[in-house]
Amino acid sequence: MSAELGNLLGGILILADLAIRIAALIIIPRDRKPTAAMAWLLAIFLIPFVGIILFLLIGSVKLPRKRMQRQREINAMIERRAEAAELDVDPWTWPTWFRTITEQNRVLGALPATGGNGAELIGDYQASIDRMAADVDLAERFVHVEFFIVAFDDTTRGFFAAMERAVQRGVTVRLLMDHIASAKIPIHKQTVAELDRIGVVWRYLLPVQPFKGHYQRPDLRNHRKLVVVDGRVAYTGSQNLIDRSYDSPKNLKRGLKWQELVTRVTGSAVTAINAVFLSDWYAETDENLLVEEHVPVTEVPVDAAPDALVCQVVPSGPAYELENNLRLFLGLVNAAQEQVIITSPYFVPDEAMMYAITSARLRGLEVQLFVSEIGDQGSVWHAQRSYYGALLRAGVRIFLYPGPYILHAKHLSIDDDVAVIGSSNMDIRSFNLNFEISLLVRGSSFVAEMREVEAGYRAIGRELTLDAWEREPASATFLDGVARLTSALQ
Repeated sequence: MSAELGNLLGGILILADLAIRIAALIIIPRDRKPTAAMAWLLAIFLIPFVGIILFLLIGSVKLPRKRMQRQREINAMIERRAEAAELDVDPWTWPTWFRTITEQNRVLGALPATGGNGAELIGDYQASIDRMAADVDLAERFVHVEFFIVAFDDTTRGFFAAMERAVQRGVTVRLLMDHIASAKIPIHKQTVAELDRIGVVWRYLLPVQPFKGHYQRPDLRNHRKLVVVDGRVAYTGSQNLIDRSYDSPKNLKRGLKWQELVTRVTGSAVTAINAVFLSDWYAETDENLLVEEHVPVTEVPVDAAPDALVCQVVPSGPAYELENNLRLFLGLVNAAQEQVIITSPYFVPDEAMMYAITSARLRGLEVQLFVSEIGDQGSVWHAQRSYYGALLRAGVRIFLYPGPYILHAKHLSIDDDVAVIGSSNMDIRSFNLNFEISLLVRGSSFVAEMREVEAGYRAIGRELTLDAWEREPASATFLDGVARLTSALQ
């Protein structure tokens, strides 16, 4: 290569690098949070060509226009039905702060708060799957199943058998599972074969199949977990339909086991959980079942007891214009008057969430955080640890759930009568990239049950003190800081 040609190529590379940097400064900050924009700019300025390729692949959280339109269509249908329904509540008897939060949730996610509900918590891993299977065995019309991960193994065999019996009775069983998350499980082919054999009608959620015309940002995932039977009973929470080791050789080698929390719901909230499934089914299949398989609130048995629960389902994800789950969590933490207790396996809050939590401490509230002592995802675990120092200095009490268990439960409770349980972690991925479902519950009996669960975490775990944290080696906290920077790449 001649010197002139070498100089020419060098000049072209310099100009291309400069053009990338200038374009990044113009494009990336637009409609993006400052922390995310700074992380992307840092990546592009340090590794410009690799950084711009990554940005083109995963830099946009927007879904295809058709998918966004589908969500607007189904929201409008839900709103029309809700306006005509009797919701068994008088919002004007609620505290003002709770009424305004439920109104915010309705505006964002279309689903109203309803009364006359019942809910119980199930913390035993196998027992929750067995309870779901028992309800499926009572199905007469339909069974709707939606999980981030679905696998046919010894733990879930009974649930698959219940679905098979339902199909044999003439019940329609529909199942949705996230494509990327489920397909990477080693026994995925066997799982699909079993679903086909027993006659379940199933589809992938957010499939990444470009040669079949299915493509969006590959790390946008549907993280919801729910089961609905005949519109009369539903389940939601943190648990996937898989063995608690996730059928992973790596997890089995480490002896890891997932600890979950699921709620079994009855009453009008079941209709709302079913509406979330139907919206996802419509998005993935073009089949709108909201009329055919929608059970009106007026047809759902209502709990008339004085301590019946007020519930509101809050869906969130990239199909919505705003971060529905983040706004719910912020509203609750800011409204708390006595205590805030957070359980999240992946705790990587944004700046607003950190301000809300530390401000709760400044107001004199008791604030506790339950997380796992060990992590299953290195980068997320280190990013989570990067917040411990600031939280401990603010007076937040942090309890570490011991290994080999991964505390995968996801719930938040404030004061004595309001809680949230669902699929949403308190991290940037759940706020921006994942489709999630959260159940807001108002009722002292439900929160008392959650307090018992939290007491169990506290009894088995150990409290992390500021003194102990400050003795952490610099090498570990260095990795924490690096992971925190990369966590903002959305």
